[in-house]
Amino acid sequence: MRTTSALFLLFGTTFTAGGYGATFLISEFFRAQGGSDIDAGMTLSVALIGTLIGVPLVGWFAGRLESSRFAALAALSVSCGYFLLSCSAGDLSYIPRIGAFLIGLGWGMFYISGPMALSERISDADRGYWFTRFSAFQMAGICGSPIILSIIVEQVKIPILTAFLLVGIIAIFASLFLMTFGFREPHDQQELSLRPWVKNISKIAATSAIRPIIMVGLGGCVFSGMMSFQSSIVEGTNSSANTFFAVHVVTVVISRLLLARYLSTVPRIPLVITLMSFLVLGIVSLLGIPVHSIFQITAAILTGLGYGLVYPVIQTWAINESALEHRHAALTWFVVSYFIGIFGFPIIGGWILVEAGKSLFITTLAAIAFLELVMALPRRQADSVVLEK
Repeated sequence: MRTTSALFLLFGTTFTAGGYGATFLISEFFRAQGGSDIDAGMTLSVALIGTLIGVPLVGWFAGRLESSRFAALAALSVSCGYFLLSCSAGDLSYIPRIGAFLIGLGWGMFYISGPMALSERISDADRGYWFTRFSAFQMAGICGSPIILSIIVEQVKIPILTAFLLVGIIAIFASLFLMTFGFREPHDQQELSLRPWVKNISKIAATSAIRPIIMVGLGGCVFSGMMSFQSSIVEGTNSSANTFFAVHVVTVVISRLLLARYLSTVPRIPLVITLMSFLVLGIVSLLGIPVHSIFQITAAILTGLGYGLVYPVIQTWAINESALEHRHAALTWFVVSYFIGIFGFPIIGGWILVEAGKSLFITTLAAIAFLELVMALPRRQADSVVLEK
């Protein structure tokens, strides 16, 4: 795969991921119109329905429609979702939820078709390196988007609905980039039958690949909790949600780009345990935000290193530890688990935040992160193998 071609995929990924990152402003959107974090959680739960349709859709039909084209269609779905949100002034239920469904559908389709389009064009030896670079560009979009949009809304004084319209336009450019990547790096595998993946979970469960699949779901809960409700966590303090987003994304992107090659040479289990420990400590640091803003910066750095680096490691783990004929199913289940955490947790987290307060909410996130760490603990000698380059 040519590096010049890969740039179309990587920047298309950044722009599409920006569409997901913009959902971090949905909580602020509802509160500005008299709603609450519970309304935001309910809307994001509709996005979960979209993802649970989008992921299997790609999982079944990826053999018939090439993955990069699925990714381009996914970006268009995200675009349509934001165009609807930009027209939802005064409506706190129907239009926002339809828009959230389309965003979830598109993000679900992209989240599996994007890595799949990349994975089909690289070798096992290069998978860890390219996945880490891919995830760096993806995280740049996820965390960079809310920062830019917040500046547009708060400093430039552009209405948040207009900001959502801009996100929809950017997603169209993402679709064009992804389509261009497919044309420049053709992959002409055609299959007459649907790709099975649901029933393969029993075979995947018999291998260590099931552990990263469970871990990514728990990690999704933590990530969505600390990002989607960051503005609520810092409310009433001297800290800003944008500070957390900025420090977090800089930490993730720089660490992934600088350590991509190195991560693939470190023994997997000690690496994952170390990174998960950073994540737990980062979540606990959020409890100190009312005391001093330095705790927010510490939290952003630790969670950026922990969650930011562990994700590509366990994604590679899930695929490389699966039999060749089950790798497609493993990637599909990995993404399904992730989205259950990402879009399923906010409805629970929003309720905890409103009814029980910030401290219990953060403690819940820390407990989930610790459970993810426990899942990484070695259970057999085979877990001590080194990730293949």
